[in-house]
Formats: sequence, structure tokens, C-alpha cells
Amino acid sequence: MEQEKRNPVSGRLRDFARDQRSLATRAEALFWSQVRAGRLSGHTFKRQVPITPSIVDFLCPAARLIVELNGEPHETAERRTRDATRDAWLRAQTFEIMRFTNDAFLGNPQRALDAVLAAVERRTISPPPNTDRIA
Repeated sequence: MEQEKRNPVSGRLRDFARDQRSLATRAEALFWSQVRAGRLSGHTFKRQVPITPSIVDFLCPAARLIVELNGEPHETAERRTRDATRDAWLRAQTFEIMRFTNDAFLGNPQRALDAVLAAVERRTISPPPNTDRIA
């Protein structure tokens, strides 16, 4: 209940996030297989998480770290602008966003996972201010 007060999510957005979990790209499926159930040094991740007004690919709640794996649709100028606006809003909520293209992740998944782990560990040792905003 406390979660809903801080991040009210419509049923429609929650349903869409649930649907997205079953439509994972190859990169998303591989990333999830490497981080689910605490496989990344014991850190918890969630996938396709609604954070009103959008859905993030992966979230490590303890570190307030969002990982986005982007395919071709994110390469248009319009989508880049929309992503930048969304990222700015999420940063204002004390989230850190890491973006990888699907090709970059699939080309060297360990490099991306190492970068994610370093960010998680940095942010859990020195937690961001005002972490009571949106989870």
C-alpha cells in the first residue's frame, strides 16, 4: 500500500508492464537471466517495472538504478528526445539510468554486467538523497 501512495500506477500501465515481460528481446532475456534471483552479487532486480508515467526495463530498487536495453525503435530522433525527457524526470526522482543498445549488450554482456554491478555497489554504499520518493 505504501508503494502505491508514492508511485500510483494505473491498472492499464500495470497490465502493459506484465505483457511486456512476456515479449522480452534477446538482450532483455539474457540480461534477466544474469540478474534475476540475486544472481548479480546478491542484488535484487525487477523487470518491466511501472514507474508512472512509464515502464522501465530493469530496476534495482536498493540502488535506485534503472537499466534500459534499447533496440532499433530507440534510434529515431523523436524517440531519443522522448527518452532524454524521461531520463531527466527519473534522475530528478533520484534514479540513475544506464542505457545499452541491444547490440552492445549482446556483443559483450560481461562488460555491461560489470558496469551495472559497479553502479549498484557505488549507489548502495553511498545511497542517493531523498530515497523515500518513488520506489
